[in-house]
Amino acid sequence: MVIVTLILAFLFLFQTGFSVVDKFDKFQSISDGTTLISKDGSFELGFFSPGNSTNRYVGIWYKNIPVRTVFWVANRCSPINDSSGLLTINNTGNLELLYQNKSVVWSTSSSKQATKPIVQLLDSGNLVLRDEEDGNSETYLWQSFDYPSDTTMPGMKLGWNLRTGLKQRVSAWRNWDDPCPGDFTAGVEYDPLRHTFPDIYILQGTTKYFRTGPWNGIRFSGTPEQRPNPLYSYDFVYNDDEVYFTFNLKNKSVITILVMNQTTSHRDRLTWNEEDQAWQIYYSAPKDNCDRMCAE
Repeated sequence: MVIVTLILAFLFLFQTGFSVVDKFDKFQSISDGTTLISKDGSFELGFFSPGNSTNRYVGIWYKNIPVRTVFWVANRCSPINDSSGLLTINNTGNLELLYQNKSVVWSTSSSKQATKPIVQLLDSGNLVLRDEEDGNSETYLWQSFDYPSDTTMPGMKLGWNLRTGLKQRVSAWRNWDDPCPGDFTAGVEYDPLRHTFPDIYILQGTTKYFRTGPWNGIRFSGTPEQRPNPLYSYDFVYNDDEVYFTFNLKNKSVITILVMNQTTSHRDRLTWNEEDQAWQIYYSAPKDNCDRMCAE
């Protein structure tokens, strides 16, 4: 009886360890009901239905937070209405989402074809497409951090690649049941021809709703709430290749994110409170609908 119990326990551990994978190649796929989990167990990718909706989307969320917090969605405006979705790598080495009759719902668009393409969910929460034959594991053909949804994560860039023209912007979900972008957005504004100082604008539709003011080396001049703190640091990079804002954690035990909220028209700094098992608002921007910074 003891031997049988030990064998069953071993098989359970083996199956559990085997099922927790952080990557897949072109011979594998992720179906509705299966997930990818980052190596450190912090993040999970899979299919989900938001709010009261029955539509299915591919998203990434915090694995160990009981309140499912989805911070990235692949098919934001192209939901699947059943459980037939399949996330796979196609013949050109790109990641694509299929459903029912194998029609493409969403896909990446890497111009470089990998010899041995793999998709991996990193410990940062970044989903990357790379070539396993490439000696540099940090050379990405595509990454989800370049195409944010409504949330800015630690290490994620909010900005503009001046070489490629790629702009990393965030946009609020339309509502709690629909992750399709609403009209509340944020991004870096910069005119390289006029050599103006870049800053971050929040837009309501096409109207400038708020601006941070230029970077002063410590924070954006119009956002005193972005004060130095022991939990995370702010960085602003401005050179010939790119201009972007990012923040990084000083304390790895802290979970904090920036989220665009369509309902309140605020960009909230949220921090996870383990004791209360809830997200708490550290600060919101703007505190008022708009101040003098919008007109400057």
